[in-house]
Amino acid sequence: MTENDNSMKFRKLRRTNLDVSVIGLGTEYLNKKPRETVVAVIREAIERGANYIDLIFSFPEYLDNIGAALEGRRDRVFLTGHLGSTEKDGQYHKSRSVKKSETFFLDLLSRLGTDYVDVLFLSNVHTVKDYDRVMQSKGLLGLARRLQQEGKARFIGLSAHNVEVAQRAVESGEIDVLMFPINVAANAVPGKKDLLKACAAHDVGVVAMKPFAGGKLLSKERTVRVSGYQMGGSALKLKKSEPITPVQCLSYTLSQVGVCTTVPGCESVEQVSAALAYLEATEEERDFSMLLSDFQQYVTGECVYCNHCLPCPSVIDVALVIRTLEWAQQQMTEALQAMYDALPTRASDCIECGVCMERCPFEVDVISKMKEAVESFEQ
Repeated sequence: MTENDNSMKFRKLRRTNLDVSVIGLGTEYLNKKPRETVVAVIREAIERGANYIDLIFSFPEYLDNIGAALEGRRDRVFLTGHLGSTEKDGQYHKSRSVKKSETFFLDLLSRLGTDYVDVLFLSNVHTVKDYDRVMQSKGLLGLARRLQQEGKARFIGLSAHNVEVAQRAVESGEIDVLMFPINVAANAVPGKKDLLKACAAHDVGVVAMKPFAGGKLLSKERTVRVSGYQMGGSALKLKKSEPITPVQCLSYTLSQVGVCTTVPGCESVEQVSAALAYLEATEEERDFSMLLSDFQQYVTGECVYCNHCLPCPSVIDVALVIRTLEWAQQQMTEALQAMYDALPTRASDCIECGVCMERCPFEVDVISKMKEAVESFEQ
């Protein structure tokens, strides 16, 4: 690794001994973006000192674009990969197939032009049953260990959105890094503080995802619904007493016990700058104490646009349809209608099979959302 912008601050990723930037980069929102956008965002982050980059998807174009952005810069960053994050018919697909997961991981290395990732995550482990399957010697953990022995992964992590699952992983001694949602909306989530204390006790590094709760904390709307997926707990209905800034969100996340780095998802250079503004913000700008009283009531059924419901037999991009619908419910515009009209498959293509709702860990009534989209955009 080489030295970066000296305004960046670094923390040890616990037992890995890696010096990671306190603000890294999540890349989920760079999927389907033009290559020039991907290159600009990633290089801006690197040039300004961010050295931890999380790669969640396995789509060829997504990886090729990131590979182009990293050209000549691999030695300046720590990269991650996610075993179990695959694709099916062009859609995100969570797989527990060892063979399929290895195939997609090796393709990731090839497209990025690298021989290894620094942290290899067992991706999106949501239930105890799933955890038990993944952690078998013949499961994804066994694959991760073999890839580590082959020099294709330096350290092993696990990403989860469930406190019980995360606690088991940390106490197992099998992982070096935990990736978990840490944001101000989750301040009151039962067990979260004990989980972070366990990470510190077991020398497990914490990568905080969802610092903005999928952008919902930054919404101009005073009343928002933040799902359990974004918080690592039950969903939350929030009435904000005042606007929340990116700096306040990051200040809260980085103040939590054991957190080593956070990976805000950025889809533009402007969003990178908004996140990195934390580094030079005043104590007054970082103060989040007045926000904590807003986070009390918990609910279920909120879509967080994660697409864990996929693949869809009708090839509907469920997350994009619901997100467009919710934007339109705030204010319908010609641009939103045009965005919807450009979708290759629309809500009216839903065959109401219900498979998406069986997969959804957050109790979203997807079929009803599709009907609402039809009424909003197709009548």
